[in-house]
Amino acid sequence: MRTEALVEALSRDLKPVRPRSALRDAIVLCVVAVVELAAFFGAGLMRPDMHHAMHMPSFWWKMASMGVVAVSSATVALLSAYPTRSPRAGLRWLAMCIAAVFATGWLVDSIHDGFGELLKRLDWEMGIQCTWKMVVLSVPSVVALGVLIRRGAPTDRFGTSLAAALGSAAWGAFVFVFACPSDDALYIAVWYSVGCGIVTLFGRSILARLFRW
Repeated sequence: MRTEALVEALSRDLKPVRPRSALRDAIVLCVVAVVELAAFFGAGLMRPDMHHAMHMPSFWWKMASMGVVAVSSATVALLSAYPTRSPRAGLRWLAMCIAAVFATGWLVDSIHDGFGELLKRLDWEMGIQCTWKMVVLSVPSVVALGVLIRRGAPTDRFGTSLAAALGSAAWGAFVFVFACPSDDALYIAVWYSVGCGIVTLFGRSILARLFRW
């Protein structure tokens, strides 16, 4: 079969594809974010001592940190959905950003001594509850990013899925900031890392399969 005939046969039933728009994708993500936050606040899940928490440096640290990681990761993921863009440079920047998060967390943390005090600060029972809540709150973002990037053509599906999963994990943690009962920097560093790690691990595995051409 000649090349022209083969191309004609393969493209005969194809339908026009709507061009992707990074701006449109960003707007969709913003809408999803606003809807989730509205539902979260509307359900009365915000911590009751929010007025007091807003005077704590650790509250603004965790909110700003999760917000920056979420927005940065989502941006890397959306841009890497284009065949000409690679997520690798963005992932390296995100690694430095996360390192900075831990460094600033150490700065806002006060000095505590003793193993017993360490266990008390970590509060395992409450930490496990916080972890699964962060995982649940990450689901809408995972779905939204999965649908948007599935329409693209990422050439590095593992890197793109990692950025998308990390962004979703950070967003779930960002929303949970408004309900998190602890402002202890050590508690936040440990349990937010566990929650984000779970979402990133499973999200990357699922999205990598979804992004296959």
